[in-house]
Amino acid sequence: MMNTLLRSLCLPWLLVPALAAAEVPAVAVDIPPVHSLVDRVMGELGSPDLVIQPGASPHGYAMRPSEAEALAHADAVFWVSDALTPWLAGARESLADEALQVALMETAGTRQLAYRHGATFEAHAHDHEGVDPHGWLDPVNAQAWLEAIAKSLGDLDPANADAYRRNASQGQAELETLIDELNERLADARDARFIVFHDAYQYFENRFDVPAVGAISLGDASDPSPARIRAIQDRVAEFGVKCVFREPQFSPALVESVFEGTGGETSLVIDPLGVDLPLDAELYPQLLRRLADGVVRCASGA
Repeated sequence: MMNTLLRSLCLPWLLVPALAAAEVPAVAVDIPPVHSLVDRVMGELGSPDLVIQPGASPHGYAMRPSEAEALAHADAVFWVSDALTPWLAGARESLADEALQVALMETAGTRQLAYRHGATFEAHAHDHEGVDPHGWLDPVNAQAWLEAIAKSLGDLDPANADAYRRNASQGQAELETLIDELNERLADARDARFIVFHDAYQYFENRFDVPAVGAISLGDASDPSPARIRAIQDRVAEFGVKCVFREPQFSPALVESVFEGTGGETSLVIDPLGVDLPLDAELYPQLLRRLADGVVRCASGA
């Protein structure tokens, strides 16, 4: 009888951790950098589910059943914007219609840049209208997003709101240190002349004053027209561009054909998503460091 009584008294206390864990919202996110930021805010309380797997382009994707299930069970969904993942809108509406949905590019404090025009960013070209959705590559935007993520999760989970705010504040301070670090590293690389595979990097370029000379593909990574390729080849010859940054998720054949006979360098690889980095809170700062490394290597001729 005593054992039965003890078990009955202890059982509620044994259930407390399980109940607390159940209160943490289930979260789904679109791309690895957003996963990293949400993971930083959630900390030890949990980790989000990733909808678009590393190595895949967010501009076009077919979800697996497990990814659709993550959306269906989500209490909150964080994604960059419909401009980045237009195919995701219908899935969110049908699978996560009752979840809190946050488009990070629309949150307070986010700096928005318009798409650049033309292969070499001429003001008179008009081939891609609207807001460039690659805003995560500006760490000041990421600081604003950490705050928005913490507030959203705190609204869903008031018991852990202080933890979300604390984690976000620490993450913002870490990004401030990172901005100073990257500015110092890039100080002698301002004159680097490089072409990017697709026009995804202007937020990073703008923040750290390291502008690209041109982009082979549009911001949605669609195939370039023959006229665009000719414009890139002319720009390479005009400025003596030796660096082109290609991306691991796309075939290098297009880059090689564009630069055939021009002397352009095709060995530098950068990537706006961190496709081969561990999927955790450190992915985001590591991603930015890699971008800076590429620009420094270009400037130094390495």
